[in-house]
Amino acid sequence: MSEQHETHRMGRRCQKKNYRLPGAYHITINVAEREWQPLGQVVGNLDKPDGDADAPRVELTDIGKMVEEELTKSITAHYPMIEIQDHVVMPEHLHFIAVVHHDIISKSGRPTHLGQVISGFKKGCNRRYWEMTGLKAEGYYTKERQGNEEKRQGKPADASIPQEGTPSLRHAVYPHGFKVPSTGTTNRPPLFAYGYVDVMPLQPGQLDTQRRYIYNNPRSRLMRNRHPHVLHPQRGGIDTALKLPALKGYLQRECGSSLFNEETWTQLTPRLLISDGLVTCDSYGNRQLLQHRLLPIVCHRKDKASFLLQKQQCLTAASAGAVLVSARIAKGEQEIIDTAIQQGFPVITIEDNGLPDLYHPSERRVDLCATNKLLIVTPWRYIYRHTHEPISVAECKTMNCIVQALCRTKDSWWKTQ
Repeated sequence: MSEQHETHRMGRRCQKKNYRLPGAYHITINVAEREWQPLGQVVGNLDKPDGDADAPRVELTDIGKMVEEELTKSITAHYPMIEIQDHVVMPEHLHFIAVVHHDIISKSGRPTHLGQVISGFKKGCNRRYWEMTGLKAEGYYTKERQGNEEKRQGKPADASIPQEGTPSLRHAVYPHGFKVPSTGTTNRPPLFAYGYVDVMPLQPGQLDTQRRYIYNNPRSRLMRNRHPHVLHPQRGGIDTALKLPALKGYLQRECGSSLFNEETWTQLTPRLLISDGLVTCDSYGNRQLLQHRLLPIVCHRKDKASFLLQKQQCLTAASAGAVLVSARIAKGEQEIIDTAIQQGFPVITIEDNGLPDLYHPSERRVDLCATNKLLIVTPWRYIYRHTHEPISVAECKTMNCIVQALCRTKDSWWKTQ
């Protein structure tokens, strides 16, 4: 990832949640090194429906089977008040729904919280992982850790240190590790990375969405593997021809002094993706849609009485081969774009946040991107925030400006058709 993009950390937790209280949590845990896939491999046929013997699924390794056993049996054995429901063990991470039925109490009778439960689960997996792979306390490190150790000792880090000549079982199952001279340490490489991600579903609909996401993980992975250049974030390279002074002038006109000032601008601009003085965009999906005739969809309050005409003009243009572009902020914009999708027309949408490296749109949007019916575009750097956090008027207006810049057309085009 370039310096323009913030790293997506897999250690996010809801800071306001009391982890000692009952509730349903969607937990995600990564292995220590994501480029390594020790837990299994995704196999199957995308053309086969769910339930078919050859439908997409994860074929677990022995380590993956051990992790699944620890997940589905050990946690509840130690904490009967916690029920592990939907789960999937992927090649390099796992997802599961943990339902806490009442306050978490350890076997010793002490009140505890979910973080300690997860920590105990990971420790149990580590012990069995070390036993399975023969990783004794012999000082195995990743190259990054070795470099840090050498820095602490005042030595220059040598990134070119080779692996040992003949791969042993240790190296076969932990390919990025290598043996360093004995330092008296008892460190061993962990199976899982530090921390975890959780989602606390507050409504039944949210919980159902999390369940579907977990269930569809293998199919989504196979689909991304089949479309590697489409179903992964693509960085930069989208020319909006929009200069910062032009954007600032637009925001001053659209927002007014009460909603836009120098402080607002100072806070806004560091989030924008800039290349050679112009706003650029990251994307997810097939960029070939940008080669079509693009038409901006922005619904203004002043045009509310003419909405049906605007919608008709937009869908007529889409049927003639135009691609509709919108940030889908106003309800009218959402209705037009959603109707276009329902009628099979391709669209481009502007996201209100950047795209992390581990970007996972909904199953529906992945399908649309894979079939060249949707391109997701964003002018923003990624920042972590909860989905319920509102965006500012200046951010909304910025996206509307980007919509028109991408299309090289004003949003009032439909009035002259």
